[in-house]
Amino acid sequence: MSSKIEQIIEEIEEYIDGCKPQTLSKTNIIVNKEEIEELLRELRMKTPEEIKRYQKVLANRDAILADAQAKADAIIKEANIHTSELINEHEIMQQAYVQANEIMAAAEAEAQRKLDAATIDANNFRMQAMHYTDDMLGNLQNLIHKTMESHMAKYENMMGSLRSFSDILANNRNELAPALNEEELSDLEE
Repeated sequence: MSSKIEQIIEEIEEYIDGCKPQTLSKTNIIVNKEEIEELLRELRMKTPEEIKRYQKVLANRDAILADAQAKADAIIKEANIHTSELINEHEIMQQAYVQANEIMAAAEAEAQRKLDAATIDANNFRMQAMHYTDDMLGNLQNLIHKTMESHMAKYENMMGSLRSFSDILANNRNELAPALNEEELSDLEE
């Protein structure tokens, strides 16, 4: 992962950490849509050049396969021309058939080899691009989970403090209750 992408991810983490929690929610935060979209746009712009190259190769796969097929067709055409020339020479007709078949087999094997190599390359590029994308999505998912856990812990600490304050207030009121009851009784007796 490039350092620019890591820097943008850190900016997203800092931005999310700085967001205020939504009222009465443990997990939701208030996000400025424009700021998060700008950070995501910047992340997309910093995609490594290698991934862009893989995407171009995938987009050009048909052209690569067509080129391999055209080369194979040219080799086969050349073999057919050569075969026709050999057939015209009556004395070496059998040899011409053998050579033509060998050339055609070699041409077809070469065409198949090039086609297989192009297909393997395109599939390898596609898999590498998918692995990279999965890694990026996994990192973002981990970032979101960590942010959620961090905010959940802060929220639970705050709720614990409020419960503690509420318990202290209830105890104080309970301590005042007997004195208030005595005061009310003395007011009634008078």
